[in-house]
Amino acid sequence: MSTQDKVIFSSWSGGKDSALALNRALKELKKVDILFTMFDETCVHTRAHGLPKEIITAQAESIGARSITRCATWETYEHEFLEFLKEHAQNGIGIFGDIDLQEHRDWVERVCKTYNVTALEPLWLEPREKLLEEFLKEGFKAKIIATKKEYKELLGKDLQESETLKLIEKLNIDLSGENGEYHTVVYDGPIFKKPIRIKIVGNYSTEKNEYLIVGI
Repeated sequence: MSTQDKVIFSSWSGGKDSALALNRALKELKKVDILFTMFDETCVHTRAHGLPKEIITAQAESIGARSITRCATWETYEHEFLEFLKEHAQNGIGIFGDIDLQEHRDWVERVCKTYNVTALEPLWLEPREKLLEEFLKEGFKAKIIATKKEYKELLGKDLQESETLKLIEKLNIDLSGENGEYHTVVYDGPIFKKPIRIKIVGNYSTEKNEYLIVGI
């Protein structure tokens, strides 16, 4: 079976790392069939970034891929992921945006192996500064929509703005927010046929994090 005959999916958070990983992979694979996104147990917000379904759907439509979602608690996450692989991606290829969390890569490779899915990690072990530079140079645009409480001054800022980058450096946090300092939603870039018009409609807090409520 050739690559073009296989189902290719992106493990899609809606944020910068999954977008950059997909951008790199597309240069070789030339297509992506599915954006797969896990929502929390309420099925209202994405588990990773707190995004609503309308944002994920709009991203998929602009990229030209089918959006498939499932809902899970952290305890049922693996079961739901395996069910997705079983139903939609057996013997296929998955694109993931991990950078250097070995535990997560080990998990990805283990669950993908269950259904003979090849797991691609295009960003693996790349320097954070290089990845962020490439993300911006490629023309991606992203808004910071979630932060840890101590970094909430980043909330709502556009990642591509020089002032935002200066603030990230001033706060002395991981450039890519890989430790959960901040999360983004990507609304434009080379993988999109047209920009996603995002509007901020509110905000909410959890014990550890601050979130923007965004819509189309």
